[in-house]
Amino acid sequence: MRTDVTPGQTSDHKGFDLVMGDDLPAPGALLADKGYDVDRIRDWAEARDTIPVIPMRRHRKARAGVDRTLYALRNLVERCFGRLKNSRRVATRYDKTVESFLGFVDVACIRLWTRRFVNTA
Repeated sequence: MRTDVTPGQTSDHKGFDLVMGDDLPAPGALLADKGYDVDRIRDWAEARDTIPVIPMRRHRKARAGVDRTLYALRNLVERCFGRLKNSRRVATRYDKTVESFLGFVDVACIRLWTRRFVNTA
């Protein structure tokens, strides 16, 4: 089990290597926000024949288009993180150890997953 967690104030693209290791299968598309618009990540995606669906930052001189229908799917991931952050312990990282924090993230994910099986009728 990986126990790498970046500090909360770290820029998004610095944690990219922790999440997208070389041992994982290449994705068909990489959906990310402007925080991931760095050459290193775009080069990583192109080397794996992955479509980078990342909006360009304003300071970029060379512009590239973004598939807006694919980019809209990013909303599903953002909503999932929003639901996970409803657990105060996940949102604020009160835990002292990485193992304890990741363990509670697992518990929060299980809580979200089991809600799908509750009869709400």
